Amino acid sequence: MRSVPAARVRRGLESRRKTKQHGSGLPSDGAHLIPASCENRNICRQLCFYFGRGSSYNGSIKFNAQAHFVTASPDTRSNIDDAEVARFRAIAAEWWDERGKFRPLHQIGPARLEFVRDELIRHFSLKPGLKPLAGLRLLDIGCGGGLISEPLTRLGGTVTGIDPGAENIAIARSHAEPQGLAIDYRATTAEALLAAGETFDAVVCLEVVEHVPDVGAFLKTCAGLVRPGGMMILSTINRTLKSYALAIVAAEYVLGWLPRGTHQWDRFVTPDELARFLADAGMSPPRFGGMAYAPLRDAWSLTSDTDVNYLAASAKPA
Repeated sequence: MRSVPAARVRRGLESRRKTKQHGSGLPSDGAHLIPASCENRNICRQLCFYFGRGSSYNGSIKFNAQAHFVTASPDTRSNIDDAEVARFRAIAAEWWDERGKFRPLHQIGPARLEFVRDELIRHFSLKPGLKPLAGLRLLDIGCGGGLISEPLTRLGGTVTGIDPGAENIAIARSHAEPQGLAIDYRATTAEALLAAGETFDAVVCLEVVEHVPDVGAFLKTCAGLVRPGGMMILSTINRTLKSYALAIVAAEYVLGWLPRGTHQWDRFVTPDELARFLADAGMSPPRFGGMAYAPLRDAWSLTSDTDVNYLAASAKPA
């Protein structure tokens, strides 16, 4: 059994010490932070104390029991949050730094890929092997620097990767080309591809849903890009107290795994909500899987626990 690296422990303790001295840096207006009930408020008071805010809870972390889902207008750019795009464009150079700001995506990469690969093999009745996805035309929406596009290509898929950030696409191309990986990277949107009439055997959209203003409209767009009989695979974060504690307070403010402000809790989507959105988009009931982090092994693995990070695979009727 491998222990947590000492350097990480020191960083976490130092962060907590500074937090107690200078304040946690948690947003004081609480606009994007969790629910509102006496029971949850007491739990949150304990979390705030543990993570360094101190024992004087003044109610500034406000609870919002409902997710903040908006309805987008029909133009092709309406479902993009420009602030979210700008945030990722600003750190595009770090996509392939395994110890940088995208470290969590590198860590969950093997588990995500295992789920995607296995679901595609199962759905399309493919033969396992070195290149089991050969013959499949795949779309990676929100591809960023290509962290999932590259392994899908190595598994034999013909991959198109799209992202609204030109800087992200430039990094993805510069990383793939020297390795001889023929990936069709485009700085564009899912809405634009749908308007052009393109379809794919499978659409993969990982860690994107929680950054989209109108999830329902976005998933209808994604579904329109899946051919009849095809598949959509998603990964996102559940909207639970546990996900707030781990994906925001711990990951962003205590451990510093992610830049602060990366996630907004009220944009997280529950599995039930995701299933309803997919049904409205004409997709079949999804198969769910969870991902969990094992601190002592410093590794992520697939699990049945969907309380925080989870994946979903949904087929489009033929």
